[in-house]
Amino acid sequence: MRRTYSQIDMDERRRIARWRAAGLSVTVIAEKLGRHRSTIFRELSRNAFDDVQMPELSGYYCVTANEMARERRAKLRKLARFAHVRRSVIERIMHGWSPQQIAGRMRLERHPISVSYETIYKFAYSADGLAIKLWRHLPERRARRRPRHARRRYGRRFSPELNILHRPDAVDERKQFGHWECDLIQFRKKFGKANVTSLVERVSRFAVFLRNNDRQSKPIMDGLIQALQSLPHLARRSIT
Repeated sequence: MRRTYSQIDMDERRRIARWRAAGLSVTVIAEKLGRHRSTIFRELSRNAFDDVQMPELSGYYCVTANEMARERRAKLRKLARFAHVRRSVIERIMHGWSPQQIAGRMRLERHPISVSYETIYKFAYSADGLAIKLWRHLPERRARRRPRHARRRYGRRFSPELNILHRPDAVDERKQFGHWECDLIQFRKKFGKANVTSLVERVSRFAVFLRNNDRQSKPIMDGLIQALQSLPHLARRSIT
């Protein structure tokens, strides 16, 4: 019978290290230990030693692997051991804070006991977190966390030259009329697709608000064009 969910212990890690050094495949090691092959793959990927200075020393070592696994579990146990930290994390999640915001605030305030956003996510999807349905308050509100390899990673969408920090001084210091700042206010999906575009002229602070009935970029851009096209050119020099 294969064991899939129980933790790998030190004795099994010794055998994994010995068999890997002997050239055995992951499938063979899994069969020998009575484990699922994905369990062995995860063990090797999570707890392998990586030496940047001397790559030839990189590999899977039982002692190092055991220490890495122990340290990872200790981080998660912070929320189990320290009730006040756990209560604070749960309260902030339920008030709409994301795990990244909670972890960032802990670092900023130099909390004596702090956790990473990854630890908070793991807690939210642990048995304790699922029991109180913390996932309902997370940004994506998924009942099951998306596997790490399937999470979306966006590259750089705009060139560095278009960064807001590089806008001309006349725009940045509000010296010239006709430069607008644009923002998009989106509501929760349960309120439908409606959202609001705000346009504020930087010198006069004159504001325009546009209701959008679609979340796609083209209808929003069409609304901006329609709102500004009647103005003279000097009144619509740029939009940030």
